Amino acid sequence: MTLPDLLGHGLRVVFVGINPSVYSATKGHYFARPGNRFWPCFSRSVLSADVRRALGVGVLRPEHDAEMPAHGFGFTDVVKRPTPRASEVQPSEFAEGVGALVEKLQCYRPRIACFHGVTGYQHVHRAFETAKVRLELGLQPLRIGETALFLVPSPSAANAHFTPADQTLWYDRLAAEVKDWGTN
Repeated sequence: MTLPDLLGHGLRVVFVGINPSVYSATKGHYFARPGNRFWPCFSRSVLSADVRRALGVGVLRPEHDAEMPAHGFGFTDVVKRPTPRASEVQPSEFAEGVGALVEKLQCYRPRIACFHGVTGYQHVHRAFETAKVRLELGLQPLRIGETALFLVPSPSAANAHFTPADQTLWYDRLAAEVKDWGTN
């Protein structure tokens, strides 16, 4: 049991998680755990304004995830195996997952792949860059084919380094990048 990829051609943004939580996989929706800040913060951001308007809702919820590709947003993970905690993902799973993720991004060619947290992104970075650098949030210099890469804080409630307001601000910054990239 895992979460299916919610991907398609013509996506503006693909949100990339580390791996599904067991809770989310059981519920069948991305970022479904109560307390996860993705849906509330994404809902407050300008990035989601068009999709909220199109769906006639003020707040997006995990149950909206399957409708998101029709509005330009997709979902996948670096590793597809659900675990109670991301720290339980093995290095070999990340190595295999990066290869599969790269294939997906090259196939679907979204404008931007938005990674949630350094944990998942660092494995992608290591696969392409040999130099050790301190990863910074925001637009990354690395691209996968036509897809730009963007790093935001992890929306996990366990991430005490960033407030919900900070998380929302990063989605607003992502919205500015999406706008700047124009159409695929």
